[in-house]
Amino acid sequence: QVRLVESGGRLVQAGGSLRLSCAASGCTFCTSAMSWFRQAPGKEREFVAANTWSGSSTIYADSVKGRFTISRDNAKNTVYLQMNSLKPEDTAVYYCAAGTVAVTSTSGYKNWGQGTQVTVSS
Repeated sequence: QVRLVESGGRLVQAGGSLRLSCAASGCTFCTSAMSWFRQAPGKEREFVAANTWSGSSTIYADSVKGRFTISRDNAKNTVYLQMNSLKPEDTAVYYCAAGTVAVTSTSGYKNWGQGTQVTVSS
């Protein structure tokens, strides 16, 4: 089974940038679709972005369009989330997930990372 490990989360001021990484291991063919979700305290886990290995599909939540960019290094089996112009409302634990099709629902993914905390100060 695939193991996903997120990294890169930290405290950052509003307007700043961060790049999150999600390294996959244990199954190179289980990550045809990779996604990022986030969950703030007291809130449901929400979709952020997703893409496919082939590049045939890329999806962004409306709340992050124009600010966040998802990308992948297939040789390293790693997916990234470049976050620019960060806002306090972006504060959450960010999770990566692996599946076969890029979708926006949590039910579409079986493998999840442990999450990395992103805190944006005002």
